[in-house]
Amino acid sequence: MRGKKFLKGLGVAAALTFGAITFSGNAVADSARDYINVVGSSTVYPFSTVVAEQFGKTSGFKTPKIESTGTGGGMKLFCSGVGVQHPDIANASRRMKKSECETCEKNGVTDILEVKIGYDGIVIANSKKSAPMNITRKELFLALAANVPEPGGAESVVPNPYKTWKDVNPALPAVKIEVLGPPPTSGTRDAFVELVMEVGGSSFPWIKALEKSDKDKFKSICHTVREDGAYIEAGENDNLIVQKLDANPNAFGIFGFSFLDQNADKIQGIPVEGVTPVFESIADGKYSVSRSLYFYVKKAHADVIPGMKEFLKEFSSEKAWGNDGYLSEKGLIPMQDDERKSFSADVEALKKLSCGDL
Repeated sequence: MRGKKFLKGLGVAAALTFGAITFSGNAVADSARDYINVVGSSTVYPFSTVVAEQFGKTSGFKTPKIESTGTGGGMKLFCSGVGVQHPDIANASRRMKKSECETCEKNGVTDILEVKIGYDGIVIANSKKSAPMNITRKELFLALAANVPEPGGAESVVPNPYKTWKDVNPALPAVKIEVLGPPPTSGTRDAFVELVMEVGGSSFPWIKALEKSDKDKFKSICHTVREDGAYIEAGENDNLIVQKLDANPNAFGIFGFSFLDQNADKIQGIPVEGVTPVFESIADGKYSVSRSLYFYVKKAHADVIPGMKEFLKEFSSEKAWGNDGYLSEKGLIPMQDDERKSFSADVEALKKLSCGDL
């Protein structure tokens, strides 16, 4: 195995030092993993998988193992420690939280490389068998929040009474509210709450004022999604959401743009505030529900796991994430040229992330 050859080349003394210091006392035999282990975001998963397949075909190293655990779940695994029993890389559809970075540090994961890979839109989609519908973030908030402003105008909330989209806005169809979306462990859910629910809730001046006067109450109103069946947690399998939308023309789904792009024969993106989620509108910033995508790397592993540095270079190459790269064909929205150069340089230098920067 390539990993065993690597350790053999270190010599017995160096290998023992590696086992005792770098991997916190693990037996040398246990540190002979010869493939890269990646966990995390279901949104980044298809991009990471494509790079892994390309890398496995052309590099001479084994194809990395990619798991879709959700951003939150991936961060827990990633930050649990250093050593081959822990993942090397975590994909994320949001930036690492400061609390996650601090957990990493407590568990000995102190040298972390942060790499932005591009941009993605969060889409609200339904079956192509359905009539198109234009929606606002205020309407999505009213449809999906557990508690909404009292219809009479008082500055208080009540349990969400809305059963159909027409209840939310008379101009919308009299169709039951049924939205399939990601669970709380998902970065897509985090981004949806921030980019849609917070903005929608803030359209009510008294809720917006709470952001400064009572942050906890603001978050309680804007971040709590209803649990009465209108919002259905569909796990981390976005392909399953696509299948369910195809089977149920009345349902809507929430997921990353790449899944819409790859299933355009079955589903359609719903315009949000008049802007349709397409590659161009996300790239130029006109589509409001968009976010950055990342992956995080353990520097200690990059120096040891065979192929790690080469895999990172493949992912950050122009042929992968460039304007005409193979990832853009899969729905990734490329960064601007100077931003790609900056992150590519960070990969080359294995630049360390500081928790204070988060």
